[in-house]
Amino acid sequence: MDTLSVGFMTFAFFLGAGNMIFPPMAGFLAGDNYLPAMIGFLCTAVGLPLLGLIAVAKAGGSIPVITQKLPSWVGLAIACAIFIIIGPAFAAPRAGLVAYEMGAVPFLDGANATTQALYSVIFFGLAMVLALFPGKLVDSVGKILTPALIVLFAILAIAAFLFPQDPIVAAQGAYGTEPFTKGFLEGYGTMDALASLVFGMLIVDLLRKKGVTESGQQARYLSIAAIIAAAGLCFVYVPLFYLGATSSELGMGADTGGVILTTFVQQVFGSFGVVMLGAVVTLACITTVIGLLSACSEYFGELVPQVGYRGFVVINAVFCAVVANVGLSQLIAISIPVLMMVYPIAMALIAFCFARSYMKNERVGLILMVAVSTLFGLIDGVSAAGVNTSQLNFLPLYDVGMAWLLPTIIATFIALFIKADNS
Repeated sequence: MDTLSVGFMTFAFFLGAGNMIFPPMAGFLAGDNYLPAMIGFLCTAVGLPLLGLIAVAKAGGSIPVITQKLPSWVGLAIACAIFIIIGPAFAAPRAGLVAYEMGAVPFLDGANATTQALYSVIFFGLAMVLALFPGKLVDSVGKILTPALIVLFAILAIAAFLFPQDPIVAAQGAYGTEPFTKGFLEGYGTMDALASLVFGMLIVDLLRKKGVTESGQQARYLSIAAIIAAAGLCFVYVPLFYLGATSSELGMGADTGGVILTTFVQQVFGSFGVVMLGAVVTLACITTVIGLLSACSEYFGELVPQVGYRGFVVINAVFCAVVANVGLSQLIAISIPVLMMVYPIAMALIAFCFARSYMKNERVGLILMVAVSTLFGLIDGVSAAGVNTSQLNFLPLYDVGMAWLLPTIIATFIALFIKADNS
């Protein structure tokens, strides 16, 4: 099997909405602190998805396989939460919104709720049809679409460094005082660490269908694919961060990074560039949505066989089209508290995959790690939602929304020394 093609396909699945809208806006706000902010962003937006894919490779399966030692209802709740978040609730609708704002709005005389609703129906309707009848779509993603995306982003990267539009100015808000931490937290927004647990499952299933059935071979393919995808994401993020940092005037008034990116392309390449950017962004986003629809529908189809895979493809696509009409900036704002709650749990699962071979009691160790990460993730999420939790400000890293980190690390360390259950 073509390893490079699998790697390109993995990269294409990740290259969706958040990958293009978060870095320009983060770079714009970070200003002269864009380097530490970018490094923090890369830790969560590239490092964590890489670890997630490798974790799936080590576990030899999917989220249900990783959580099988938890009480069944807990594993089911975690899996459902992750699939819903990266599927119909947030990630997939956001991809459709980015495709609309960057692929349609620049060419409309008057973008409004009606055009957005119509576009959502067409976009998710097409994604639904392709997810229902995929044919050789996955192969074409790896061998045709991704190389085209790489060429486009190479042109964009060169333009970002050769034609900076504005001087780099002072950082704004939290980027002025804690740029690394703020960038680290912004990386959550891509949702790629959550998606890695789902896409890993999708790729393992694809490998099985291609005749790669031995777990060691699957792990090897998936690990190489993870490295290729991580390199590709860095290739996208670094120039987009710099583009945002050098758009101090160009980005004034923009509420998302997609607006900054579109304006830059308009300035440098003219209307032809906007057409090309819109086409490629639309293709990238629909590829991601197809992957998410397929993975989510496959999981829920096995969970509720009466509805089945195809039934859930239709249900998820319709739900996505409805949620997509919330609006991009509003959807991002709503998703932040939810991500702050769920990300720590995903991090605990990934950490468990790497630590489990050293544990004497995997079941109790995993329960401890998930319980601790859930508790402190809930604290961070409630705080991000605007609830006053100042009485907990004594917790390490509470003030930067990472109260979960140290307790989860300690729980993982303790889990290594819990004695085996010999009963």
